[in-house]
Amino acid sequence: MKGQAPSTPGQRISVVGTSGSGKTTVGRAIACRLGIPFIELDALAWLPGWTNRPVAELRELVDEQTCGPMWVVDGNYSKVRDLVWGRADTVVWLDYPFRRVFGQLLRRTLRRSLRREELWNGNRESLRMSFFSRESILLWAIRTYRRRKREYPEILARPEHAHLNVIRLRSPAETRRWLDGLAQLASPSPSRGQMV
Repeated sequence: MKGQAPSTPGQRISVVGTSGSGKTTVGRAIACRLGIPFIELDALAWLPGWTNRPVAELRELVDEQTCGPMWVVDGNYSKVRDLVWGRADTVVWLDYPFRRVFGQLLRRTLRRSLRREELWNGNRESLRMSFFSRESILLWAIRTYRRRKREYPEILARPEHAHLNVIRLRSPAETRRWLDGLAQLASPSPSRGQMV
């Protein structure tokens, strides 16, 4: 798998990583620094009442939103991966240690549940749903962390993904440094006053 060391992304970027790794936060930060649209797959995938949008509808929405020349998409949805990665030029993989990811996810889940924050289409997490349910996001993270860590190198090594520049970030500190580099690339040049 190429792209082991952080590098400069293109303009069609997929941000992936296990639940709680910070995909949405990082995706928004990349889009802001590069001045390009941000697409949150969770917002497209979830209908009111925590109902999954039908796959055909989801694929149609993703198809529409990724047909442009510039975008950042966050999410791990395998049912639309062929669309996103087929059009992407860059995959940013947040490959953090489990203890870090789970700690972030636990804090986020508690905050969302206690504050009753609205996520997508009126959906909110609750303490019961998050801690005492088979649909718990915390359980989901525990079940999928090792699988994603094992599968991503295999999937990214497939011939159909050879065109992708893979940026693998292994800690939040490394991610912050990389994002700082993007901000410097996007800032005006003192000599020319143009975007770099």
